[in-house]
Amino acid sequence: MGQEILPPSGGDGDNIHPVDLKAALEERYLRYALSTIMHRALPDVRDGLKPVHRRIVYAMNDMGLRPNSAFRKCAKIVGEVMGNYHPHGDQSIYDALARLAQDFSQRYTLVNGQGNFGNIDGDSPAAMRYTESKMTAVSELLLEGIDQDAVDFRDTYDESNSEPVVLPGAFPNLLANGSSGIAVGMATSIPSHNVHEICDAALHLIKHPDATVEKLVEFIPGPDFPTGGIIIDNKESIIESYRTGRGGFRVRAKWETEDLGRGGYQIIVTEIPFQVQKSRLIEKIAELLIARKLPLLEDIRDESAEDIRIVLVPKSRTVDPTILMESMFKLTELESRFPLNMNVLSMGVIPRVMALNEVLKEWLEHRREVLQRRSRFRLAAIDKRLEILGGLLIAYLNIDEVIRIIREEDEPKPVMMARWDLTDVQVEAILNMRLRALRKLEEFEIRKEHDELTKEKADIEALLASDEKQWQTVAWEIGEVKKKFAKATEIGRRRTQFAEAPEADEEAIQHAMIEKEPITVVVSEKGWIRALKGHISDTSTLAFKEGDGLKVAFPAQTTDKILIVTTGGKVFTLGGDKLPGGRGHGEPLRIMIDMENDQDVLTAFVHDAARKMLIVSTVGNGFVVPEAEMVANTRKGKQIMNVSMPDETKLLVPVVGDHVAVVGENRKMLVFPLNQVPEMTRGKGVRLQRYKDGGISDVRCFAIADGLSWEDSAGRTFTKNKDELAEWLADRATAGRTVPKGFPRSGKFAG
Repeated sequence: MGQEILPPSGGDGDNIHPVDLKAALEERYLRYALSTIMHRALPDVRDGLKPVHRRIVYAMNDMGLRPNSAFRKCAKIVGEVMGNYHPHGDQSIYDALARLAQDFSQRYTLVNGQGNFGNIDGDSPAAMRYTESKMTAVSELLLEGIDQDAVDFRDTYDESNSEPVVLPGAFPNLLANGSSGIAVGMATSIPSHNVHEICDAALHLIKHPDATVEKLVEFIPGPDFPTGGIIIDNKESIIESYRTGRGGFRVRAKWETEDLGRGGYQIIVTEIPFQVQKSRLIEKIAELLIARKLPLLEDIRDESAEDIRIVLVPKSRTVDPTILMESMFKLTELESRFPLNMNVLSMGVIPRVMALNEVLKEWLEHRREVLQRRSRFRLAAIDKRLEILGGLLIAYLNIDEVIRIIREEDEPKPVMMARWDLTDVQVEAILNMRLRALRKLEEFEIRKEHDELTKEKADIEALLASDEKQWQTVAWEIGEVKKKFAKATEIGRRRTQFAEAPEADEEAIQHAMIEKEPITVVVSEKGWIRALKGHISDTSTLAFKEGDGLKVAFPAQTTDKILIVTTGGKVFTLGGDKLPGGRGHGEPLRIMIDMENDQDVLTAFVHDAARKMLIVSTVGNGFVVPEAEMVANTRKGKQIMNVSMPDETKLLVPVVGDHVAVVGENRKMLVFPLNQVPEMTRGKGVRLQRYKDGGISDVRCFAIADGLSWEDSAGRTFTKNKDELAEWLADRATAGRTVPKGFPRSGKFAG
């Protein structure tokens, strides 16, 4: 027996409170979800920071790590952040700090790192004891005015200190650096943008508060990734993404051809899409090369140093570089999609997906509020100083009396307050005055400072009273940021370009992704398919399952499309490279395509888009169909001929020449012009020959000038010329005449 577990207090049951499990779980999970959303995963729309980043920047400011000061060990910074503000793991803090210093992760870095902070290959930063860092000019802008009551503060986790709820954010950090995170039930993904463009859009929004997203996209045409690349989306889809706050951007690597002389060339990739690890990208391409999925590519080399330089060597000098690159974009991460999901904390508390104009508006409102708060803070400081200056002036005008009171009175303070009607603050200032400040020039200095402060006070009061002046000041501040990060500067130049995806032939790209090899396609009577390597002329040695035999075998290439036609009038398409290998008996077609159970394979052949086919059913209906219209893109296939049981699709022959010869099961033959058969993409067809009973036996298209040929069972060829065929020549849908002498008994043109 285990020991009995008693409830607290001796088990009298007083301390046991029944709790509804569902309600308890809901309440606790909601608390966890809110904590994740608010304090971990989503950035604040005003400063674009998550709490951990905000605390890192604020702690560095506290430690005096300005851009012009010395570097400090990252371990020291992480310790400060963890001890004072962020009660989480030191590794998670260091990871966040390191990312703020990576110029391939952040468009405008907030931390200036010294040491190994990782690289675009995906290597990790060195341990925090080896690396050092300090703030950048961007961090300074984010904190501008933090000590002037610009933002609210709250207690830290242990209530021993205070931290800002949000930073003043003179830099448009949310859009400039972007953000990504996964919360509970929601996620965020915002790409980085160009600050010059953001400032232009913000200045336009100040002048035109009702500006549409379409107008703002004229200033911000799209993201500007740290790693460059080329965005290939059209303007409409970019506008739609910014208007809804959801969407994505297709980013491609930047490449160029390098001439090697004598017609040879190689492709150099100089920029890769954002957040793609270079080493992993090259690994994947090498794997595809080994798997022979990139037949146009010979080799790949990484010749990168500080800049990216990936060399792609084509198989031969005749390879079209555009088609090679298009196939690479389809199969590798040289093209990737960066999702847009502008899910942010509006006003720091409400998580919601915002449009581009809403994000900018909230940032501008925040800047205006910061301006008002800093102005009020300065106003209070001026009032305090003016009060002191007023007292000092009275002291100078009555200096002898002041000295007498201080020398003779036991309690000079109340005496002076009563004598000149001074405040406590003013008397304290007089009493704390140094003797050297008694020189006569000082009175002039005081009057000058008094006048300057009075003027400044009037200016600030005018600013606080006028919305227009406030917006003018905000616009001036944004203009200063724009100057610092203008496109003319190295940090401000646009890195990501825009381009239309080149119009390349889809067919050629598909072929470029398949190694071209000769195969022999074998289809059995019972619908099993396989592809043997090489072109095999002798099919008599092929083995089949018991009770099965050869239906059709033909040579093809792995790059070909194989069309399979069923007795139900449907056509299915399979890629030559997707067929099962020649070992064993292959695989049943029904696994690969959605064939109806009551239908069988009629025939299979290599697709030729330039060719036309004559398709005929058992009862003798038929029509001409262009082969380009027969290709099916799905497993379900494409219905070409409409037939219903017991009628089935029976024959499919290539269209050549200008006449059609039809033979019925009743051994009657009819020859008529091909132009009497309509060309359609789908249908039942028209009657080719009339029968009292039975149906069609065979059909052939031919040029009447060459005559009609057939082979007998012994392999001999017979030909009837135009004149000899005269008695069989008639209109379509007539009965025809008995077949000529020597026609095969099988009723087929080929023995």
